[in-house]
Amino acid sequence: MKVENKKIPKKEFMELREEVLASWPTGKDVNLQESFEFHKSLPEHKIFSNKLIKAKKENKTLIQPRAGVALVDEQIKLLLYLQNIGGADLLPTTIDSYTRQNCYDDAQKGIIESIKNNKSMLNGFPAVNHGVESCRRIINAIDTPVQIRHGTPDARLLSEITYAGGFTSFEGGGISYNIPYAKNVSLEKTIKDWQYVDRLTGIYEEEKISINREPYGPLTGTLVPPCISHAVAIIESLLAAEQGVKNISVGYGQCGNFIQDIAAVRSLEELTNDYLIKNGYENVIVTTVLHQWMGSFPQNEAKAFGVIALGSALASLSKSTKVIVKTPHEAIGVPTMEANAQGLLCTKQILYMLKDQEFKLDEVEIEKHVIEVETRCIVDKCFEIGEGDIALGVIRAFKSGILDIPFAPSVHTAGKLLPARDNNGAIRILNPGKLPFNAEILDFNNKKIEERAKFENREKSFQMVIDDVYAISKGTLIGRPRNK
Repeated sequence: MKVENKKIPKKEFMELREEVLASWPTGKDVNLQESFEFHKSLPEHKIFSNKLIKAKKENKTLIQPRAGVALVDEQIKLLLYLQNIGGADLLPTTIDSYTRQNCYDDAQKGIIESIKNNKSMLNGFPAVNHGVESCRRIINAIDTPVQIRHGTPDARLLSEITYAGGFTSFEGGGISYNIPYAKNVSLEKTIKDWQYVDRLTGIYEEEKISINREPYGPLTGTLVPPCISHAVAIIESLLAAEQGVKNISVGYGQCGNFIQDIAAVRSLEELTNDYLIKNGYENVIVTTVLHQWMGSFPQNEAKAFGVIALGSALASLSKSTKVIVKTPHEAIGVPTMEANAQGLLCTKQILYMLKDQEFKLDEVEIEKHVIEVETRCIVDKCFEIGEGDIALGVIRAFKSGILDIPFAPSVHTAGKLLPARDNNGAIRILNPGKLPFNAEILDFNNKKIEERAKFENREKSFQMVIDDVYAISKGTLIGRPRNK
């Protein structure tokens, strides 16, 4: 399968589109021209990109939850509650697991069971099964922009139906919704499938309909070094821009060290803009997304609110354009709408209290420099081994271990990279595998891990990694008690 970072020709796209739309009966209801007209009829306050651009200009951080249930009326009820009671600035429609795997027959059974049991028997909204008109019912009922959030390696039909349904933002990408989510789906396939999604987005953009695209920042959500998530976000942004996407939100998952996290959010937008402009994509608007803590959560609700509050403070002081909000029920399971609203209100209060405060430290600038150098080592090497083509380069990078994602289920990542925290809780590289770092960066990471080992009076080892994975749920940041 030949993959290259080239815009899909319109004729070729339209031929492929017939096959995509025929893969489930609701695809027949998608009509591009009529979909354009529906989008153009939407008021400005319902358009995701508009709200992001305004927030960026005003230096404001918007709040957005995750939320999705099986039935249309219940999804509307849930979103209205989060809008009116939770005060969400942006809303999601989280897609169910069956739809994410293109198992639409199973999703249909879940809809039937949900009706029978009078409660959602799916962990999200099966948008493909419900179809265009049902999606429009949601958009028409809500006064807030709504995004599709999911985790789908092949999201082509999902994008067609939800774009036609009036959703104005779509999350994911060919790397971030493959390697952390799937075991044995090739990057060649997912990059091509997501080029389709981005080409469709570009076709809407040609009609002056700007649909926001958001690469999924946290990846596995477990001790992911900033340079890894940054490299993926930049590469997916470049792939999207080639297909005509003009509004991109790059994301980062909170890692726990305040200095490193602020540096990461601030460097992410700068790096993404730099690579886009350098490669000829000068008219792309870039905004940032902070995902509150994605690791294990305390079961105690009061402690969980502490984790949420810390993520909220980080969002404000890093000046991210939006923050994805967690709930006090993260350790228990799918949150109630009440718990979801509580997380939103907690975050909104912190953002209000910190909205005019600046956070300027030399340590942030030092950390930004480290992240930038590490990220450039990876992305530049992907360009080099791809002979200038980033699509080809990223495929070769994963095969060789030059780009690696820790704790991912995919057989298409090397799994050699091992991260661990340093003595201050920042995520460093314990074992770089084949990451293309220079000697200075390798030495920097090694010294940081050695400092922790010396403090804790133990050898640097994989046990550090294990301890760090479970630390937050036990009320600490670093894996062992800090008793010296």
